Amino acid sequence: MEMLYQQVILDLSRKPHGFGLQDGAAAESHQVNPTCGDEITLQVHLEPGTDRISAVRWEGHGCAISQASASLFADLAPGLTREDLGSRIELFRTAMRSKGTIEPDEDLLGDAVALGGVSKYSARVKCAMLAWVAGEDALAQAPA
Repeated sequence: MEMLYQQVILDLSRKPHGFGLQDGAAAESHQVNPTCGDEITLQVHLEPGTDRISAVRWEGHGCAISQASASLFADLAPGLTREDLGSRIELFRTAMRSKGTIEPDEDLLGDAVALGGVSKYSARVKCAMLAWVAGEDALAQAPA
């Protein structure tokens, strides 16, 4: 299973989902991982007149983990409310900080469970969290 997850990460880093910024975002956040230099600019788009995410778009560069994580975040968010996405960000953070003791919940995090093994490597957790932190910041900036 670990090899399958590694392949998912490599595939998404080569063919990212949600890549490319677009006009009309409710909010945008730029985050940098000072440890390794990974960078991401992430946009949250909302359905007009609602608090429901219509899309997450992003651009950035860095390691395969940070790029795959941004793709997985972009796949997870559409259709969720801001509150639901915020809850999932917190669940992902808890799993990433667990040092491998908490398995991510596939029902709530979808394919982002592929990053579960990263939690065993503390130096890589910031890479996996970069897009999620940007998403959290963008949600906080988005007008209510």
